[in-house]
Amino acid sequence: MEQRINQSLVLDGKLQTEKNIAWWLYIAHGVSFLLTLTTFSWLPLIINFIKRPDTEGTFVRSHHSWQIRSFIWFWLWMVLCGILWLTVVGIPVAILIMGLAWLWKAYRLIKGILDLGKNQAMPV
Repeated sequence: MEQRINQSLVLDGKLQTEKNIAWWLYIAHGVSFLLTLTTFSWLPLIINFIKRPDTEGTFVRSHHSWQIRSFIWFWLWMVLCGILWLTVVGIPVAILIMGLAWLWKAYRLIKGILDLGKNQAMPV
């Protein structure tokens, strides 16, 4: 007879709360991304910075760092696009970079929320 071992991770109350907060922050970043191209993502970003120290030593910390880095890199790419757009000849390149940056940001949000659901840390 084969026995199956349940290897699910049991989270204590505090860690589950921190995981829920990270999940809601992914949702807030995603809604801001879809509706305002991250214009209002600075609100969940501030919460990421505030909550990250509370998750020291847990997999949830990597999710806060993942969200922070996603925000910063996306904005850097958008600044570059803005500069290229001003040159007029750079408009096609700016449009290409915007599209690629949008796909990259969408990937990072989806990957992050899926890995958070599986209790996996993000690469740091």
